[in-house]
Amino acid sequence: MAQAIDIITRAMKDIGAIAAGEKPTPDEAQDAFDMLNDMIDQWSNENMMVYNVTEIIFPLIAGQTQYTIGPNPSTQNFIGASFTGSISGNILTVSGINSGAVAQGQTLSGSGITPGTTITSFITGAGGNVNEVGTYYVNIPQNVASTTITAYYQKPLSIDSCFVRINTTSNGQPILNGGLDYQCSVLSLQEYELIGLKTLNGPWPKAVYFNPGSDSGNLYVWPNPSQGELHLFTNTIFSRFLNLNTPLDFPQGYSNALRWCLAERLLPMYGKINTTQIQMINAFAAQAKATVKRTNMSPSQISTYADVLTNSKSRDAGWILTGGFFR
Repeated sequence: MAQAIDIITRAMKDIGAIAAGEKPTPDEAQDAFDMLNDMIDQWSNENMMVYNVTEIIFPLIAGQTQYTIGPNPSTQNFIGASFTGSISGNILTVSGINSGAVAQGQTLSGSGITPGTTITSFITGAGGNVNEVGTYYVNIPQNVASTTITAYYQKPLSIDSCFVRINTTSNGQPILNGGLDYQCSVLSLQEYELIGLKTLNGPWPKAVYFNPGSDSGNLYVWPNPSQGELHLFTNTIFSRFLNLNTPLDFPQGYSNALRWCLAERLLPMYGKINTTQIQMINAFAAQAKATVKRTNMSPSQISTYADVLTNSKSRDAGWILTGGFFR
């Protein structure tokens, strides 16, 4: 698997800053490394460069209308989890949950945990709920003895959509496995300001407003909930390379895009003014990004309706589970 230094070396060879068989000096490698991370940061702002959607999941606290998303677990009502767990290789074992919910996409912190460790997928920890004990895959292999671990989400740039899940019960037994999902609206600041009674009590939220900050953001829910599990969907923030030897953790096509786009940005630093060379590198960089964006592009969804809404001879009321909308 390619590492950050491999991307940097290829980009510097492409612009003629080093010759075949040569390696960049430590200073050259560090300058290019900083520029590579700055470029990745900027890609997080380009919707079609982002290949993954993060689902932020957390149980609502009765009577609580404000929550914090970001790498600041000391903040009151932060969205994340605190649990007892250990790591062997790339497998996290959660043995007990103290608070919150464990979910894919969370970043882990705790004694002995390598910075940048995130939960990449479920193993046995995936079940009817998101906050279950069990095993999960992490992105960085390591060995950590059982300890208290804090899991948090990176602050998103914005919230794209969301729903709230309500567990329906009868005599203490669940009626539906996982409960029913109700769509929530994502409000702008102006729309949120128009709500006259922001502390109105309700069974579960019907709308959310997100105010992003520099490293953490504030999420407001309305009305004041008494129950529910909120699911927020947002574009994933690209993780910066931790060091020159950090392996590439991107899907197909990104290695080429990183190489040529970095080469394009290194041209002024090394005073490259050959017109033909500049045009060639610009073309390769544009083509590499365009290829990635075509893969990530999602066409607009077309609303469709259940036949029962247009057919007077309906047989049942199954449409009530979707509101009549398939999408």
